Amino acid sequence: MPTCRLENRALFQLRGPEAEHFLQNVITTDLSALEDGECLPGALLTPQGKILFDFLISRAGDNALQIECRTDIAADLVKRLRLYKLRAKADFSEIEQRAIAISWEIDSAPSDLHTTPLDRRFPKSVSVRRHYADAPVADSGEESWNGLRIANAVAESGSDFELGEAFPHDVLYDQNGGVGLRKGCFVGQEVVSRMQHRGTARRRLLIASGADALPPAGTELRAAGKPLGSLGTVSGRNALAIVRIDRVKDAMDADTPITAKDIAVTLAIPNWASFTFPETAEDVG
Repeated sequence: MPTCRLENRALFQLRGPEAEHFLQNVITTDLSALEDGECLPGALLTPQGKILFDFLISRAGDNALQIECRTDIAADLVKRLRLYKLRAKADFSEIEQRAIAISWEIDSAPSDLHTTPLDRRFPKSVSVRRHYADAPVADSGEESWNGLRIANAVAESGSDFELGEAFPHDVLYDQNGGVGLRKGCFVGQEVVSRMQHRGTARRRLLIASGADALPPAGTELRAAGKPLGSLGTVSGRNALAIVRIDRVKDAMDADTPITAKDIAVTLAIPNWASFTFPETAEDVG
């Protein structure tokens, strides 16, 4: 059971009889699908539909929800949520800054599911649990954790995309439970729904494999001189990349090499995702 500790993470709770109703109308996650003992990805969007804050949300008992996010955005996230709360009967706890432990390849469930939720960004075949209280001793570094995220196409802000620049579809929130496409209104919902129903998601998170060790995050991917996107998290020859899938398909059809600097790169859709490369220039959803 590999275990890794992540620094610069923060936790806070929202408690009260109207806490879930309030959040359901603001964030992307469909909380009616959130089970005890699991955490789902979520985001607070701009009115234009771009990710302003990303986080993981889980249940913390009766009328209580727990949010985990980057330490550097926690205070701003709480401040923004307070603006939307108005008179809802819900109270925020103090923000706790702590290291979060993550373990995977787990054989049994712990006794306290609220403090050790499963990370549902990963497919069900991959058991990843986050530890918010007592945690196993860490025996793996962040390189192992990054490798696991890359293999399963799990993106995080700061490493794979910048806040304020990506749509939920760009980072596969429509695929991994990060956005409730049928739950009704939330901030930025009209843009997200239009993108979903019109099939206009051109940018997608893909898994990149290099012929050699890949250059650092932020390196541009190109084909025939045309930019496709850029690398995110890199681990040796593997990486995540948010790219224009229509341009990737054009390069594949023309047998045009895709490169990061001078290194040949192959791009693949994660095997758990339901979208495909477009067949035509108009078919990009």
